[in-house]
Amino acid sequence: METEKSVKETAINMPEIKSDDKAKAPLLNSSKAIAVTVEQPNRGSKKGIASGDFVLRLFAMGAALGAAVTMGNNQQILPFFTQFFEFLAQYNDITTFVYFVTANAAVAGYLFLSLPFSVICINRPLATTPRLVLVIFDTVMMGITITAASASASMVYLAHNGNQNTMWLPFCQQFGNFCQTASGAVVGSLIAGTFLIFIIILSAFALK
Repeated sequence: METEKSVKETAINMPEIKSDDKAKAPLLNSSKAIAVTVEQPNRGSKKGIASGDFVLRLFAMGAALGAAVTMGNNQQILPFFTQFFEFLAQYNDITTFVYFVTANAAVAGYLFLSLPFSVICINRPLATTPRLVLVIFDTVMMGITITAASASASMVYLAHNGNQNTMWLPFCQQFGNFCQTASGAVVGSLIAGTFLIFIIILSAFALK
């Protein structure tokens, strides 16, 4: 009887160890380890995307600025003239080309001003606010670039081929250099718009 009592007392006096306490420590440690391992690759990939964004901005700025300067300096004077007339073609003779120069110059200026924000995204790849601001303005500037290039491309097409229905005669046979320069400027603007599209796609992946 005494032996049974001592066994019961021993069983009663033993401190209870909760199973929850045993399970909590390894779970917490594992969750922290998972968070660290997931955050590091995510940070590295977003930093790489931000670096690519910066390079594409430089290319897009160069293309837009080149298109604006090329079209803005576009003019041609025919070698023959009369006492009262001089055959001169300038970009500001066509309103669409004036819009083209203004739009591409504005886009180039915006891309230059956006470079510091792109650097911030490189140094802080997990920050979403500067990236979101850039995406909004990039989309607007991409639309402006594409519309300017498309409108000018239609004018270049008319200059090369004319329109028989409206009796618009092509004048690129006389002003060949003017038309070639305008075509090159339009191509540069389309390249800038393409770079902006890739920038927006990269920003979408970074935000995701």
